[in-house]
Amino acid sequence: MTGLTPEDLRAARELLDGVAVLTPMEDSRWLSSLAGGPVSLKCENLQRTGSFKARGAYVRMSRLSADERSHGVVAASAGNHAQGVALAAQMLGIKATVFMPEGAPIPKEKATRGYGAEVVFHGRYLEHALAAARAFSQETGAVLIHPFDHLDIVAGQATCGLEILEQAPDVRTVMVPTGGGGLLAGVALAVKQSRPGVRVVGIQAEGAAAFPGSLAAGEPVRLEQMQTMADGIAVGLPGDVTYALVEQYADEVVTVSEESLSQALVALLERAKMVVEPAGAAAVAALLDDPTAYETPVVAVLSGGNIDPLLLGKVIRHGMVAAGRYLYLRVCIPDLPGGLARLLTELGEAGANILDVTHERISPNLALDEVEVRLQMETRGEAHAERVVTRLRECGYSVHE
Repeated sequence: MTGLTPEDLRAARELLDGVAVLTPMEDSRWLSSLAGGPVSLKCENLQRTGSFKARGAYVRMSRLSADERSHGVVAASAGNHAQGVALAAQMLGIKATVFMPEGAPIPKEKATRGYGAEVVFHGRYLEHALAAARAFSQETGAVLIHPFDHLDIVAGQATCGLEILEQAPDVRTVMVPTGGGGLLAGVALAVKQSRPGVRVVGIQAEGAAAFPGSLAAGEPVRLEQMQTMADGIAVGLPGDVTYALVEQYADEVVTVSEESLSQALVALLERAKMVVEPAGAAAVAALLDDPTAYETPVVAVLSGGNIDPLLLGKVIRHGMVAAGRYLYLRVCIPDLPGGLARLLTELGEAGANILDVTHERISPNLALDEVEVRLQMETRGEAHAERVVTRLRECGYSVHE
């Protein structure tokens, strides 16, 4: 038994009327052309607080008794759930304390404080912050608002699934970024209750993918370590509630690399004019990895848009490198007057934009009359980068990538 009926999901949606935004469903022509059929983006990055998390947090907290509210609430989050809890607490007049892992994105911390919550940093991962939040709850009586493992949280996130079915009634595949499983469980439940033939796919960062191993083992299994830029879905242990729902209702959970996440984020900026965080780009990353693997029409959920501008700059550079837009070469040239000028002329005629040039004269790998030139260039993509390298080699240069 799921413990959640269609009536429960409709009740959650009524609770969120005037609280959560009915986020837009945007048709994506560039993804549609790759997938061979319609692809749409469910823009939860445009939700209040910048992610879907406000849905579940408000539903959970609105159902607290007066006595529970008087003791306040406590939560653990890398940022998005924190903002959802802080906003709900502000709207409901409840004191909120939020534990964040060290290194949580600065904009998420500032936004959480801006809604009036107290922020405490603890531990490296979300699990560490969650343990501290549980201890705080026991000490103070504050109600723990779990980021995903509660039926009210799942019911709130399920309202996103209800909207998807209304906004894209012909959908055949729904792709959902996945960390602890709250959004995936909710969306899968909402979709399967009404349209059991629709495929629901969860997407995790491969450096923090707890669900594939857990599903294979038949129970939640903790990851020993995690490494991903997608802090919003970096969860090392699925919840008992969410695991059971994902196992029952989701069709598949796939993983994507850091390179795929960064390329998807850059593509969403360039093609869809959408600012998303790495976690929010996970569904699009999976689509770009294998565009024809999913039956269309497809809906890809952009789960969040809260990204530190400094991280955004790094991810953009990483994504451009992964997409072949930046090219790094080491080229040996004769140590003669005009040698560098001739090399740069060839690169200019090949259409490469030089970003940085460094000479290396002292190396055991160089002949007496040679200089190694290290180049950073901007290209138009992988095919153009290959043409640049080919041209240099045809001109007799020794090129190392």
